[in-house]
Amino acid sequence: MDTTEYTPAQASAVANLPLPAVHKLIERRLIRPRRLRTGRSVQRMLSRGQVLYLRLEAEGVRLLPLASRRAIAKQIESSPEIDAVRGAPVYRGTRIPVDLIADMLSQGATPEEILAGYPALDREKVELAPLYVQAFPRRGRPALRPWAKRKPIRATRPGRAFVG
Repeated sequence: MDTTEYTPAQASAVANLPLPAVHKLIERRLIRPRRLRTGRSVQRMLSRGQVLYLRLEAEGVRLLPLASRRAIAKQIESSPEIDAVRGAPVYRGTRIPVDLIADMLSQGATPEEILAGYPALDREKVELAPLYVQAFPRRGRPALRPWAKRKPIRATRPGRAFVG
């Protein structure tokens, strides 16, 4: 189980949303962070699902009515967990990468086709894949280019040197 939690400032950076906007969403109770008490101070901690919702807010969900936004936030909180196995996010209990499903959807596959090929998934998981990939893009080194740092192959034979 992934127990990654973020402070409001960290969540603001990850979600690309200004910190005052994060605090405003907490005050409006759209997201309800866990309170971590250490001595006299209380630190608010946001889950990955809440950060996903913040990312959606940054992308334009804030244009919807407040009741719809609350329903979306609640749905994300109660959605099936997404695991990270060996660095690639997969659906919990399966070895199906989330980004694979999102790529299939972006290339024009219908959710019914995906569900036929992956019976362990349900429609909700398939529909949330692009949102997850958008909120948590893959990071790391770019793909290797095997042709880089190699001399080009000569298409012609080298000519003879002129001896004069």
